[in-house]
Amino acid sequence: MDSNKSDILKKVYLVYLAMALLGIAIVAKVFYIQVVEGDKWREQAKKLTIRYEKIEAIRGNILASDGSLMAASIPVFDLRMDAGNTHYNDDFFYENVDSLAYALSNLFQDKSRLEYKQLLVKARKNNNRYLLLKRNITYVHLKKVRKFPIFRLGKFKGGIIAEARNRRELPFRWLAFRTIGWDKEGNENDIGLEGAYSKILEGESGRRLMQRIGNGAYRPLNEESEIEPQNGHDILTSIDINIQDVAEDALMKQLIANEADHGCAVLMEVETGFIVAIANLGKNAKGEYEEKYNYAIGESSEPGSTFKLASLISALDEGLVKLTDTVDTQGGAVRYANRIMKDSHEGGYGRITVQRAFEMSSNVGISKVVYKAYHDKPQQFIDKLYSMRLNQKLGLDIPGEGAPSIKDTKDRYWSKVSLPWMSVGYEVAITPLQTLAFYNAIANNGRMVKPQFIKEIHQTGKTVQKFEPVILIESIVKNPETLPLIRKMLEGVVEKGTATNLKNPVYKIAGKTGTAQIAQKNAGYNKSNYKASFVGYFPADNPKYSCIVVINNPRKGVYYGGSIAGPVFKEIADKVYATRLDQKIKTNDSLPGNLPLFASGYCKDLETIFKEINVQWKGDFNQYEFATLSSSDSTRKVQPRESAEMQIPDVTGMGARDAVYLLETAGLKVQIRGKGQVKRQSLPPGSKAKRGSNCIIELG
Repeated sequence: MDSNKSDILKKVYLVYLAMALLGIAIVAKVFYIQVVEGDKWREQAKKLTIRYEKIEAIRGNILASDGSLMAASIPVFDLRMDAGNTHYNDDFFYENVDSLAYALSNLFQDKSRLEYKQLLVKARKNNNRYLLLKRNITYVHLKKVRKFPIFRLGKFKGGIIAEARNRRELPFRWLAFRTIGWDKEGNENDIGLEGAYSKILEGESGRRLMQRIGNGAYRPLNEESEIEPQNGHDILTSIDINIQDVAEDALMKQLIANEADHGCAVLMEVETGFIVAIANLGKNAKGEYEEKYNYAIGESSEPGSTFKLASLISALDEGLVKLTDTVDTQGGAVRYANRIMKDSHEGGYGRITVQRAFEMSSNVGISKVVYKAYHDKPQQFIDKLYSMRLNQKLGLDIPGEGAPSIKDTKDRYWSKVSLPWMSVGYEVAITPLQTLAFYNAIANNGRMVKPQFIKEIHQTGKTVQKFEPVILIESIVKNPETLPLIRKMLEGVVEKGTATNLKNPVYKIAGKTGTAQIAQKNAGYNKSNYKASFVGYFPADNPKYSCIVVINNPRKGVYYGGSIAGPVFKEIADKVYATRLDQKIKTNDSLPGNLPLFASGYCKDLETIFKEINVQWKGDFNQYEFATLSSSDSTRKVQPRESAEMQIPDVTGMGARDAVYLLETAGLKVQIRGKGQVKRQSLPPGSKAKRGSNCIIELG
């Protein structure tokens, strides 16, 4: 019995001893942590509860040439509340919470007053120091919120927390969307101006000290702990938003009308290389057209007949051919080794001059001219193309430029038919913008300039950097006599060649049509896939702008460049001529001998206009209210356009404003159809005017 008791006591003592030793060990460890390692763990605790958070800088704006916003960073805010705020007591909170809930509900319209009140009360009871009320509110909303009950006490006393960040907005939405591009964090495929100029646009981020408040959430510790961000620079582009709109609209209409797959249009200043408009449209999965890829910059493919210019420049510049030389188009077909080249015009053109072969875009004619000049020295032809920089990228600032492909005679794919086929734009690849830069050099007296999109960089409204034209080649020709010959050919294409539909009496266009069959990977070429293009410049006698239009795979049976791409070119050119070029008539000699009927209207307006454009006339405008300036035998006379009382006036040739005034003065009701000047009026001039009658005027 005593033995058992002794054993039990021993075990109890051992347990006590173990517990005592464990207690001593714990105390020792606590002492060691607090005293010896105290500084280390206190610093670690700070790191776990306090941290610096990056404050995004406001990204710079992308501006159109007139300063219009094309891409801008709009500040948005996450609205939170420190519901456990100790600057006011519970009585104050409950007195005002109902009013605050009502104000929030009324402003955001996402929750009822009762739901907001329940949210706020629960947060107060739970001492929630970081209650989320609403994400992505605007600055206008934030200004209103700051005047709400409780919040009006101020940033700290009222417990309002507004966390700002920036959201990128495109005011013109899809306009030049692909060229503007994007720059997404962690995305290696940043594109467009956003990607190319990201470092300039993004600025320098700041820092804010944040304190952990539980559940993984942090809130700003205090305002003084912030390091202010440095906002990004703005970039002023060369894009004219109005011309851009016209380019995209014209391209869209033609793509839809011909059910084409995709297309692009680019307008460039001849002397500087600045891009005024660039449109890229392709079908999406829904069959709708959108800016899904920058075809003008990235799509390197066989250009077709627009490449014939480079082929003829080579031969002309080296004195191997003359425009007056003749070539037999052989019924529209010619064999080279095992392949037959054909003209689009069945039967060919017979024997024609080299210039005519170019104007009519004869594959047979151009290939025979080039083959005759270079068949025994094909590398010389290639070297000449290389000397014109056709085998090199333009070095664009925007990423994604397609690489041109012009093989030489050492290439493994060089064959007996390579020379003639390359001469007419096959077995080579080049992007639309590279083609445009080459044609632009012809308009620019041989000087090739780099296409550019940015004119200036601004900081807080001040210009900090200007971009000047970049010359790639001083002259693409070595013989200065070559350029006038080339220009003559390009003007001939519009005057009497494959693009006569672009001819107009107001200004001259020079350029080249292109129609190329599209290779279908391993299936070769077929007769259903084509690329239609037109590239040129205007006004031809004093070039200011160059332009290219390319439309791929039209499906309505029409695929020639002049018919498909030409109308888009003309619509863009007409808009540019009407809005950007100086059309002032400087001398009386430049006016036609017989002025048309549009010189009719209010006399004071006519007098002002004709004085401005230096037109001489006989008669006194001051004698009449409305008149016509007519002409006979080169003498321009002022004739009255007044009508007898109770008679319908003659308003043909007048503008709508003057015509409506005269007709309504005669007691008529006027309906207007069309735009321009009056071509016809439904009630005959001189007839009796019956008050209240309807008179339709057709404008044109």
